[in-house]
Amino acid sequence: MQEMEFFDVKSKKKFKATEYRLVEKSGRNFIVAKAPSGSHECWRVVGKDVASKLKK
Repeated sequence: MQEMEFFDVKSKKKFKATEYRLVEKSGRNFIVAKAPSGSHECWRVVGKDVASKLKK
């Protein structure tokens, strides 16, 4: 998987991850990664072009 950048709201820091999953909710696409600073998840909105590349 390609490395993507996420923002951890709880620790207020950015981080990069290669382990994430694609989730579709209400017609929008998100990538979800586990936060390095705890057990919570960080979600990032992605466009249709990125989502279609990740589905392959």
